[in-house]
Parts: sequence; C-alpha cells; structure tokens
Amino acid sequence: MRPGPTTLDLLETGEVQLVGRVADASNLAYLARVSAGKRSLLAVYKPVHGERPLWDFPDGTLAAREAAAYHLSAAGGWDVVPETVLRVGPDGEGSLQRWVGDPYAVPDLVVDVVPPRAVPQGWLPVLHGQGARGEPVVVVHEDSPQLRSVAVFDAVINNSDRKGTHLVREGDAIRGFDHGVSLHEDDKLRTVLWGFAGDPLPEPEVARLGLVHELLADRTSALSTALAQLLTTAEVAALQARVRRLLDHPAYPLPGEGWPSVPWPPL
Repeated sequence: MRPGPTTLDLLETGEVQLVGRVADASNLAYLARVSAGKRSLLAVYKPVHGERPLWDFPDGTLAAREAAAYHLSAAGGWDVVPETVLRVGPDGEGSLQRWVGDPYAVPDLVVDVVPPRAVPQGWLPVLHGQGARGEPVVVVHEDSPQLRSVAVFDAVINNSDRKGTHLVREGDAIRGFDHGVSLHEDDKLRTVLWGFAGDPLPEPEVARLGLVHELLADRTSALSTALAQLLTTAEVAALQARVRRLLDHPAYPLPGEGWPSVPWPPL
C-alpha cells in the first residue's frame, strides 16, 4: 500500500478552499481547508498582497519569514512552528500553515494576566500593570521545558512579536505561530517570555544550537538551501551570528535597550 501524503505534501500540493477570514489578524488571513484525495486539514493562509506595510520590515516579506521560521524550527528539533509552506493559493502567493487546535474553541494558553496574589504555582511573573478598571495585574507565563525551548527558538529567529496568544498547547507540545515579523538582521527581540532572562541554557538547547550552527555553515544543507530562497544574505548572516552568540554565551537573553522588549498588547 502506498503511503498517503505527509502534512507538508498536503500543504504544498493540496487544493486550498477558503473557509473564512481570521477576524482578529493584523494582516489579511484566511482559515482554509486543504484537501487531497480523502485527506484534508485546516490551515491559516496569509497572502502576500494582504500584508500591512511596516516601517522596519521590507514590504511583501512576511509570508517568507513564516516559512523560514518553520524550517528553522524543524531543522533544530524545536518543533514549535506547525508545518508551513510558501505557495500560490486562491488569493495569490502566501504562507500556508497547519492550523493548531479547534478554530472555534478557546485555546489553552501558556501566558496569562492575573491579580498579583493569584500567580499560579510554577509560573513566572514578567510584567506588572493595571487592568481595564485600574486594578493591579501581572503578566505571567508557565515555567516548563517546552516553554524554555520556545524562548530559545525566539532568540534564534529574533522574534519581534511573541505575544501570549501566539502560543497554544497541542498535546504535550507548545506550538507557536505568527512569525512574520522575525529574522530581521537588526536585533529586535520582543517577547513576553522574559521570566527566563539570564538563566543558563539547558543542555538540550545548546545541542540544538550546535546542530543549527553546523547546518547553517554547510551551504549545501537542506536548511541553508531553503533559507537562501526565503531570506536575504544579510539576514542569514545575522541568524548565524545570533546562534554563534548564544553558543558563546549560553544563557537566555536579557531585555535590550533602544527597542521595546515587550509586545503590546502582551496577549
């Protein structure tokens, strides 16, 4: 019996049918069903022409960055980004990413906003502020090996928009999405995961960084080949430098100066 198409095969070659608009997305995004034969899955489709211009990212590059983030996640073994491809869909070229979870259900988040005295056991405070009625609140995130792994991945891709709602559970894994504003050549890390700042990197994360460093050094590797089609030479060089910096100083980054360290809103 011939094996059925993989998820990537399905995303790359399946028929894409639009189901509806993703109402709260900052750029044009569709919920889509991708089908081939008897197999289908839900995906989020973001056409390039629907990308809102940004002052600090080149126009029309966000979809490619989504795909590049997937390749890095897969090659490094982080397994954070759901399967993602860059292809032509019903509304032109764009990114197509496997949808995680039930699109009509409230996701199980790993970042929350709670009263200061209600921080869950095992969670870390990040940011203190006020709620809509002026009451004190604190942004918190869980402390788990999976989320620590996400924080390393974000440092690698220079994620400038890691909001709490961009992370959801899928079984025992934590998946992340909305990586269009990442992989810039300038340092732009902006995240809600600062609870780990300054901590030593776990050994498994150092091993992942070492693997990615080797793959990036090999211009013939599948990772290097894929990134060369999605990013500029300067952006790939900056990526290599970030990985090297983390290997030389294996600790979670600290908030920097001259750039907002926390996205707004944080969730």
